[in-house]
Amino acid sequence: MFLDDFYALAGGRLCIAAEQASQFAKRMAGDYNPIHDPDARRFCVPGDLLFALVLAQHGLSQCMTFHFRGMVGADVPLTIRDCEDGLLSVVDDAGKEYLCVERSGETTRDPDVIEAFTRRYIAFSGRNFPHYLQPLMKTHGVMFNPQRPLVIYDSMGFVLDSLDVSSLDVEFAGSSFEINGKRGEARLEFRMLAGGESVGSGSKKLVVSGLQPYDADVMDAFVEDFNRRKRDSVSV
Repeated sequence: MFLDDFYALAGGRLCIAAEQASQFAKRMAGDYNPIHDPDARRFCVPGDLLFALVLAQHGLSQCMTFHFRGMVGADVPLTIRDCEDGLLSVVDDAGKEYLCVERSGETTRDPDVIEAFTRRYIAFSGRNFPHYLQPLMKTHGVMFNPQRPLVIYDSMGFVLDSLDVSSLDVEFAGSSFEINGKRGEARLEFRMLAGGESVGSGSKKLVVSGLQPYDADVMDAFVEDFNRRKRDSVSV
């Protein structure tokens, strides 16, 4: 399976090492958020890796909503529970929930379809910053604290008209930003195309903490450092 390098099984539970999570973020999603670096003080497993593992193990449904409940640290044993009400729940050994998934409609377990969908979505999702979030914050005159950039994946949902999505493209379709004190909620809309025809749409929500007035010089330097990290990683 294309995700085999990014997790291990221990006693029937999923375990994700810091290096595995970091490699997924960089190699699969093009996501160089420092919170996914193995030595990050507030390291967390990318939400898109949990998303990908759920699809790989339980299939792709026409309508799915993912609610992220908490940040997963390194080497936390995880179980994906198939609940009686049709929900999926990703929990640790103590029962703490990190992800809740609602699903409805038809479901496919075709590994080729699931891989194609997963790869296209996470490639889009990994472009949160700077591609979509930075201009959105600039428009609203705010930014995160560059010393402690905290952007949390809150939720994501989509509806597919068809599960024939082996040739899927995922495109950005607009955004909005709601500010409440030092906290902001960014919504990124996307549409899904197959053969140039619309086959579905979706939206993801990000929570941005520690908002402060936008400073173009500071943010430009932060973006340049972000891009440098990406160049350095690719060249290794």
